[in-house]
Amino acid sequence: MVCVPIFFLETSVAGVAYDHFIELAESLGNIPASTIFSNSRDVEDGHAKLYKYAINHLIGERETNYYVCQVCGFVSDGVLPDACPVCSAPRDQFVEFK
Repeated sequence: MVCVPIFFLETSVAGVAYDHFIELAESLGNIPASTIFSNSRDVEDGHAKLYKYAINHLIGERETNYYVCQVCGFVSDGVLPDACPVCSAPRDQFVEFK
C-alpha cells in the first residue's frame, strides 16, 4: 500500500531534518528562516498523523472531510479550526476536501 512508506517518510522528516535546519538557522542568527522551518516541521508532523488516519479510514471504509490552510499547508482532519494552529491564518483561509 502506497500510504505506508509515505507515512514513515513524513515521520522521519518531521522528527529529524527540520530540527537540524532550525538549529542551523538559529546558530546563524536567521530568525525568519528558523520560524519557517519550525512551521514546516509542525505541518509535516500533522501530515504524518493524517497519513495514519487515512490508512485507518481506508481500512474502515470511513469518509472524512479535510480542511487545508491555503497559507501554510496545515491539514485538519474533520474539524474546521477557527484559526490555523501553525500560522494563525483565519478559518476563511481553509479549503474543504471531501
